[in-house]
Amino acid sequence: MSHARSEYTDFRSLAPELYDAILAVSQQAAKAGLDKQLLELVKIRASQINGCAFCVQHHVLLAEKLGLSADKINLVVVWREAPQFTARERAALAFTEALTRLEGGVSDEVYALARAEFSEAELVFLTSAIGVINLWNRYGVAFRWTPAERPARAAS
Repeated sequence: MSHARSEYTDFRSLAPELYDAILAVSQQAAKAGLDKQLLELVKIRASQINGCAFCVQHHVLLAEKLGLSADKINLVVVWREAPQFTARERAALAFTEALTRLEGGVSDEVYALARAEFSEAELVFLTSAIGVINLWNRYGVAFRWTPAERPARAAS
């Protein structure tokens, strides 16, 4: 394990306008009405593929706050083999993988699955969410941002 080259907070202070612009795009899919839990699954999966530990941890913690089940969070890496995922989530995850890996583009089959579950407008916003998490992943991987520590639970 190597140390961080710089941290997420450094990015915010070095390029606040860029940070604000990326963050604004990051928020559009949820503002357009896409389910926040589904978006967190998408962000976790893209971040797993890209090897961004910072983003995986960040979005796991957000997913937990949103009440996403531990099973879905833990099994998103093997979503095809896990029965917990809905048809809509499966379509979003397949679309995420196709847009994140890009080697073969988005096949007609994957596009048809996504289109069957999402309206044209929803698919535009889903695509933006996938694109922007891939952008965040590039920063996290390039600068080896340190993943956040899980907050300590209050003693009961």
